[in-house]
Amino acid sequence: MKSSVHMKTVALPSGEAVPALGLGTWHMGENPANTAEEISCIQMAIDLGASLIDTAEVYGNGKAETLVGKAIEGRRDDVFLVTKAYPDHASLEGMPIACERSLERLNTDWIDLYLLHWRGSIPLEETVQAFTELQEAGTIRHFGVSNFDLDDMQELWSIPGGSDVATDQVLYNLSRRGIEWDLLPWLRKRHVPVMAYSPIEQARLVRNPKLIRFAQQIGRTAVQVALAWLLAKDDVIAIPKTSNPERLKENLGALDHPLNKEQLAELDRLFPPPDGPRPLEMI
Repeated sequence: MKSSVHMKTVALPSGEAVPALGLGTWHMGENPANTAEEISCIQMAIDLGASLIDTAEVYGNGKAETLVGKAIEGRRDDVFLVTKAYPDHASLEGMPIACERSLERLNTDWIDLYLLHWRGSIPLEETVQAFTELQEAGTIRHFGVSNFDLDDMQELWSIPGGSDVATDQVLYNLSRRGIEWDLLPWLRKRHVPVMAYSPIEQARLVRNPKLIRFAQQIGRTAVQVALAWLLAKDDVIAIPKTSNPERLKENLGALDHPLNKEQLAELDRLFPPPDGPRPLEMI
C-alpha cells in the first residue's frame, strides 16, 4: 500500500526529519487474540507514512516490543523506531543489557531513538555516559528522555553530553497544556522537539462535549481536531496509540485540513493555556 498522506515532519536537533504523526504501542501485544490486528495496524501506519513507532521495554514486560519486531520484519529501513529504557536499567552496566534485550525483542540491530522512560535514582551523568557509549557502538542513533520537567531538563543540559538530547516525550494535549508555561519555551529555545504521548487523553478528549461541538462545526471529528492542534506546532510529534485500522485512518485525516488561526484561537478559548507554572503531569 502506497502512502496517499502528505506526512508533515519535525526536525530533530541533528537536522534529521521524522514524521510529526507516529504510532504509540502501549498495551499492544498483551492479548494474543489481538495480535493479527495490531500487527496489521502497525504495518498500515508504516505504509501510510506514520512510520515513527514508539514502544518501551516496560510495555507488557517486553510484549509490545516483540509485537513491533514482528510487524517491522523485512522493512526495518522504513521505520523510525523509538523505545524506552526502564529507569532502574539506566546505569553504565544495566543499560547495555536492557538495550540488547530490546534489540532482540524488536528483531533489529539498532534503535533510532532510545529514551530514558522517567527519572530514577541513577545519576544522570551515568545515564548520559551509557547513552553515549551505545551511540559510539552504533547500537542507538539518538537518545532522549521522557517525563522530564524543566528542572530535570536543566540538570541534564548541564551535564557533558546532555545537550545532545533529541527529545522530551511528555504528556501533552488540549486538556494538558501545563508544559506551555515554562518547559516548552525552554525546549524550543534549544531546538529540542516534544514528543506528545496520550495526545487524545486516552480517548477522553473524544468524549469532551466542547471538543465534539467544535469539531462538528468545522466538519471534522474530535480526534482529528485534537491531533491537528498538536500538528499545528512545528516542534511537536504526536504518537496516538491505536490498533484499529479505521481509527488509524481517522487519525491521519488530521493532516488533511490544518487548523487556521481563528480555529486555533477558539481552541485556546475552549481549552485555555496555563496562567502560571504547573508540575509536569504524567499518565
